[in-house]
Amino acid sequence: MNILVAGGAGYIGSVFVEEACNAGHNVTVFDSLVEGHRAAVNERARFVQGDLADRAATSQALKEAQAEAVFYFAGFIMVGESMTEPGKYFRNNVSNGIELLEACIETGVKKIVFSSTAAVFGMPDRVPIEEDFPKQPVNAYGESKLMFETLLEWYRKIHGLNYVVFRYFNAAGASASRGEAHRIETHLIPNILKVALGQKENCAIFGTDYDTPDGTCIRDYIHVLDLASSHLLALKEGVSGSFNLGNGEGYSVREVIDTCRKVTGRDIPVLEEPRRAGDPPRLIASSRKAITELGWKPAHPTLEEIVTTAWHWHQSHPDGY
Repeated sequence: MNILVAGGAGYIGSVFVEEACNAGHNVTVFDSLVEGHRAAVNERARFVQGDLADRAATSQALKEAQAEAVFYFAGFIMVGESMTEPGKYFRNNVSNGIELLEACIETGVKKIVFSSTAAVFGMPDRVPIEEDFPKQPVNAYGESKLMFETLLEWYRKIHGLNYVVFRYFNAAGASASRGEAHRIETHLIPNILKVALGQKENCAIFGTDYDTPDGTCIRDYIHVLDLASSHLLALKEGVSGSFNLGNGEGYSVREVIDTCRKVTGRDIPVLEEPRRAGDPPRLIASSRKAITELGWKPAHPTLEEIVTTAWHWHQSHPDGY
């Protein structure tokens, strides 16, 4: 198919572009490069630098790509920043998303696949989290993603635009050539690996008194290649709706650090800090719906494999792209 990938120069987007090219799709990447990296874009994809806030440029890119489907990876993702600069997040993640939706309608795109987040669920009463659990975001980032999910349903009702929403839990790992290189890194695994590389003195644990076996938060980690494979399945005829994507297995912060020590063979000093506001003790996904309806199955489920692929990439790209 002819597809356009908004945000295809970012971490998850660039890995998806690589896999989509491997699957034989004709891929156009549309990215502002505010957070993405031109070097991360697969050489087989056509690249257009542009901002989703510019509807004319977005529409032109869709027309030139003859896009049949759009993948929307673009968006700001830092939870803490969203609570100090909420306007930045609603403008980029919601307002710019509306411009993309309007451009899709204008150019006759039939399907949009959206990267959402477990943050739409807020502080769940229980785990694993099913798709129909209450949506109660506790930060502006999660609220911005939930707002766009709501918009998608209205555009389906009014314009017939088919959509698929994937709610990620903790994306991690790397492909052989593409990995995680954020301008400001807030994710646990790359920050631990920076310590192993000698780029940081220690890694922080925020909260050691949670009601969990070792007192630290438990999260569900999913390999970025498994995320990419789910998105390819979204192109199948008749696939629509919302899906949670995770391993269904939770690992504590201490378990992740211990796994990084094992994989790297390096000493990784830890600094214990107070809890951060709004961090749930446990976030674990039920991916039952994706498994039964999409036929999706994680091919890289173990934390050790996830960390190993990330470590190999960071060793070969110590300064990112």
